Amino acid sequence: MIRVLIADDQDLVRGALAALLGTEDDLEVVAEVGRGDEVVEAVREHRVDVALLDIEMPGMTGIEAAEALQSVQSVQTSQGFPCRTVIVTTFGRPGYLRKALGAGVSGFVVKDTPPSQLAEAVRRVHQGLRVVDPALAEESLFTPDSPLTAREMEVCRAARGGTGIREIAAELHLSQGTVRNHLSSVIGKTGASNRFEAVTVADQNGWL
Repeated sequence: MIRVLIADDQDLVRGALAALLGTEDDLEVVAEVGRGDEVVEAVREHRVDVALLDIEMPGMTGIEAAEALQSVQSVQTSQGFPCRTVIVTTFGRPGYLRKALGAGVSGFVVKDTPPSQLAEAVRRVHQGLRVVDPALAEESLFTPDSPLTAREMEVCRAARGGTGIREIAAELHLSQGTVRNHLSSVIGKTGASNRFEAVTVADQNGWL
């Protein structure tokens, strides 16, 4: 049996994935968590073979959780092989795919993947193979790497949801003028007409 963990902050999604995978004779969902920072401990406790991780979760993103698993050498299955990870997300963006692969993720699929294909992805990843959504893999070939600096990405993340300049400056301990300069640079790099559009473009490309 392949022992599977599902990490997603939506109860309904976790339940649906568990039910779908539970119909497979060779797959067993042994753990479900709703936070990214619960993944490593759950993998340890339940001797997980393959962890299915959402990207956006409280505590830690799925990509950060995958990195944490990579860094914890003692996280192993009873057979002595490391737990492998698959990102299962609605955010099918090339930037996220690059980040995930850089974090050591073995698979990247979107949530509307047919159940049979998801189950097969788990099997292939468990065998040591890599599985990536083909449409996303093709798109990533034509999407440029992020042109944003680390500070610009930080400002953009803080600006999500229409947060004002003053609030962003207070949150990041920057002057309002510095925040405006960073946002102006992001607008130029994304070709957007305003900061709201610039943040949207950066987010949709998976740069944040």
